[in-house]
Amino acid sequence: MLYWLTLLSDGGDIFNLFRYITFRAGGAFLTALVFGFVFGRPLIAVLRKRQGKGQPIRSDGPEGHLAKAGTPTMGGLLIVGALITATLFWARLDNPFIWLILFVTISFGLIGLADDYAKVSKQNTKGVPGKLRLALGILVAVIAALSATYFHPADLQGRLAVPVFKDVLINLGWFYIPFAICVIVGAANAVNLTDGLDGLAIMPVMIAASTLGVIAYAVGRVDFTEYLDVHYVPGSGEILVFTAALFGGGLGFLWYNAPPAAVFMGDTGSLALGGALGAIAIVTKHELVLAVVGGLFVVEALSVIIQVLYFKRTGRRVFLMAPIHHHYEKKGWAESTIVIRFWIISLILALVGLATLKVR
Repeated sequence: MLYWLTLLSDGGDIFNLFRYITFRAGGAFLTALVFGFVFGRPLIAVLRKRQGKGQPIRSDGPEGHLAKAGTPTMGGLLIVGALITATLFWARLDNPFIWLILFVTISFGLIGLADDYAKVSKQNTKGVPGKLRLALGILVAVIAALSATYFHPADLQGRLAVPVFKDVLINLGWFYIPFAICVIVGAANAVNLTDGLDGLAIMPVMIAASTLGVIAYAVGRVDFTEYLDVHYVPGSGEILVFTAALFGGGLGFLWYNAPPAAVFMGDTGSLALGGALGAIAIVTKHELVLAVVGGLFVVEALSVIIQVLYFKRTGRRVFLMAPIHHHYEKKGWAESTIVIRFWIISLILALVGLATLKVR
C-alpha cells in the first residue's frame, strides 16, 4: 500500500525510499513487531477468558506438560495478524506472488483455527478429523501450485531446480503440480508437528523464513542471478517484505511464548507459517533447498513417520515418544535445553541452505 507513495516522488525526496524493497522490508519488520507488542497482551486476555481451560494436554505426554494446563491456544492469530497487516502496508500489492503466499498463509491459518477451536470446545486433543484437514490443505496447495506455475516464466514452468549444480532444471511437466502440493502440505504439517514445546517452532520458522527471504530477493534481481548463476524469477524479490513481516511478528509472539508460555501458537500459527514456507519455496524454485533450511522440520516429521510404520510392523517403538523432541524430554533433557539446541541446529542448516546460492 505504502509503495504507491512513490507516485508522489520526483526521484530525490523521501517518497523515493518506498521504491526500495529493503527499505519496505525494514518497515514491515517494525510494523509487525509493534503489532505483536501492542495486541499481544489484550489478545491473550481474550483467549484466556473465552477458552477457560485452555488447550487440552495429552495425558500420555511428558509429565512436565501437565503443568501447562490452562494455557490458552490460538496464539498464531497474533503472528498471522501482524504478518498480514505489515505485508498489506509495505508490499507491492500488484505482485501476484505476494497474494499467492498470503492466500496460502490465511487458508492454512483458517484450517488451523478450526482445529484449535474444535480441541478447545470439546476439550480433547483430536480436533478436526485428520482426513478433512488434509483434504482442505491439499485443495489450497493445488490452487497455489497452479497459480505459481502460471506466474513463473515459461522456461521455469513445471521444472525443478537442483541446488549446487549450475543451470540444472529437471522438467517434471505436470508431475510438478503434485510435487509442489507435497512441498506445501508437507511443510505445513512438519511445522505443526514441531510445535510441541514453548518457543520450539517459532524461532526455526523465523530463521527459515529469513533465509528464504534472502534467497527470494537474490533470485528476483537480474544482477544477483547472473553473479550467482541461479535462475531469475521476476517479482520474487518482493517476498523479502513478507518474510521480514513474519520475522517481526514472530518476535512479537515469542515475547509471550518464551518459557513459560503465556499462550501457545496452536495449529492456527503452525499450519499457516509452515504453509507459507512451502509456498515461498515453490515461488522461488528452491523447493529442495527448503528441505535443507527446514531440515529440523523434516527430521521432526520423519520421526513420526518412522515411529508409526515401525510400530505397525513390529509392535515396538524406535523413539520413546514422537515427534523426536518428546523423545529427548523422555530421556530427561530440560525443555529449555531441547529448544535452544534445536534453534542452533536450525541456524546451522539455514547457513548451509544459503551456501547453496554460491556453491555451483
